[in-house]
Amino acid sequence: MRRPKTGLGRGLHRARAGRAAVHGQVSGPEPAAEAPLFEFDPAAEGSGLPDAPDPLAPAEESPWGPPPVIEVRSLIKTYGHGDAAVHALSGEEDPVTGAPAGIDLVVEQGDFVAVMGSSGSGKSTLMNILGCLDVPTVGRYLLDGIDVGGLDEHQLSLVRNRKIGFVFQSFNLVPRVPARAQVELPLAYAGVKTAERRRRAEAALTLVGLADRMDHRPNQLSGGQQQRVAVARALVTAPAMLLADEPTGNLDSHSTEEVLAIVDRLNASGRTVVLITHEDEVARHAKRVLRLVDGRVVSDVRQAPVDGPPPAIAATVPAQRQALTGGAGS
Repeated sequence: MRRPKTGLGRGLHRARAGRAAVHGQVSGPEPAAEAPLFEFDPAAEGSGLPDAPDPLAPAEESPWGPPPVIEVRSLIKTYGHGDAAVHALSGEEDPVTGAPAGIDLVVEQGDFVAVMGSSGSGKSTLMNILGCLDVPTVGRYLLDGIDVGGLDEHQLSLVRNRKIGFVFQSFNLVPRVPARAQVELPLAYAGVKTAERRRRAEAALTLVGLADRMDHRPNQLSGGQQQRVAVARALVTAPAMLLADEPTGNLDSHSTEEVLAIVDRLNASGRTVVLITHEDEVARHAKRVLRLVDGRVVSDVRQAPVDGPPPAIAATVPAQRQALTGGAGS
C-alpha cells in the first residue's frame, strides 16, 4: 500500500517550485571521461557563489578534528501564537521556568541516524529544518560548520544543492527523462559543464548498480531501480549528508533490502546518513536511533559506533571470518 507523501517531500517540492524546466539543460551531453570518481569543487566551476559571506566556506577545523555535520542547539519550532500556539518541536521543559528548553542534537561525520516517531511527533518538522527547508522559531543550527540561521534564500538554495543529498519516498524523478539526465540535474543547477556532469552522473549510477540502466526512463524502471536513481542523484554533488525521508516506503521487501544495502555501503565508506522511518526493520540498519514524541526526543539509542560499519555490515563480518577459517576456534 502506498503511503502519502511525507513532510520533507512536500517541503522540497515547494522550495523547488518553478524550477523543473531546468531538465532541458541536460540533453545532448558531450562524451564522458572515464575517471570513476566524482568530487565537487564549486569554486572551480564558477557557479556564482556570493563573495561575502560564502555559505559554503569550510569551517576552520578545531584541534579535535572536523566540525559535526549537524549541530542543533535549543531548537524550538512553534506554529501560531498565544493560546493557539503549537510546539511542533519543544524539547523537555526547563525545570526552573517550565518553558520549553528546546532540542539539542549533534551528528558527527560518518554517523547513520534513524529518526522515528508517530504522526505528529515532530520528526517531519525536524527533517525540514535539517534540510534547510524550514527555519526554527528559536535555536541555532550549524550544518557542516555553517550557521544557516543568517543565510538568505539564495544562499540556502546553494547549501541545499551542495551540502545535502535528498532522497524521498516518492522518488521525485522527472517523467520521460533518462536516468543519466536525472542524476545530472543537481549539477546543472550548480552550473557544472556538460561533460563533467555526464562523468559524475555515470560514476554515481555505477555506484548504485545501474550502469546498464543509464538511458532508461522512469517508466522503464522498477520501483527499486527508480529509488536507486534517486540515491545516485543525491550523491552526485558529494554532499555532507544524505537526508532520506521514508526512502523505502513505496518499495517491496526485496527492493527495500537492495536500497538499504546501498545506504549501508555508503555509510561504511564514510557518508553521513540521516533517515526518517516508521519501520523498526529499517531503523535496525542505523548506528543510532532517535525516537520523537510530541516534539521531544524520548529515546536516543546507540546501536553501533560512529567510526565503525553500520550494524548490518558489522553482523556479516563474524560470519565471513568463520567461513574463511572453516569454523576453527568456534
